[in-house]
Amino acid sequence: MVYLELKTAKMYRTVFLTLISGFLFYCKPVEKELFVLPYYNEPTFTPLFLSDPTEVQNQITHRIGDFSFLNQDSVLVNQGLIEGKIHVANFIFTSCGSICPLMTKNFKIVSDSLATNQEIVLLSYSVTPWIDRPYVLKNYKSANQIENKNWHFLTGDKSEIYSLARQSYFAEEELGFTKDSTEFLHTEHFILVDKAKRIRGVYNGTLAVEMSQLLEDIQVLLDEH
Repeated sequence: MVYLELKTAKMYRTVFLTLISGFLFYCKPVEKELFVLPYYNEPTFTPLFLSDPTEVQNQITHRIGDFSFLNQDSVLVNQGLIEGKIHVANFIFTSCGSICPLMTKNFKIVSDSLATNQEIVLLSYSVTPWIDRPYVLKNYKSANQIENKNWHFLTGDKSEIYSLARQSYFAEEELGFTKDSTEFLHTEHFILVDKAKRIRGVYNGTLAVEMSQLLEDIQVLLDEH
């Protein structure tokens, strides 16, 4: 259901871009094709297409909340890590034998393409932090041949990770916020967040083709700022 909604959002974006392009064509010469990414302000992932800065400021109230977790190098990192930067987040656990290896493989496609870009941060939050201690995450990163220093694997208090996942990133959004922190969290979503900590894209992390779209959308955000 959610995946179909995301596909619908992409269709809305295409229609929006077509209308804008047509308007610009008849009004004045177009020097550069205009791309607009939607904003996601609530757990339903209903896309909001806004171009006026005042409208964005007034209507888009949701932001990724503050956090403080250890990364794979046992370094305590917080929201300062993503201040003024674009970031992409996902949720995995190292002992996962189903979709997590595929998600990590696909995330590495993004990582390898952006390894030298200091404006992009990748965050993989562990949903089994009681197992995924920093040294476990470090070994996992090494085993997957991940060298990007801007890709952090994070662990910490379970309830804090789960709250951040559900309330900030809208993980398992189809269930709303009825789950408490004791229930297991698992989602295939990759979440794209702009420099102002606003959600701008959602992607199926099990599909390699979605990574191409993610990379394109990251470039849109880079151009936007």
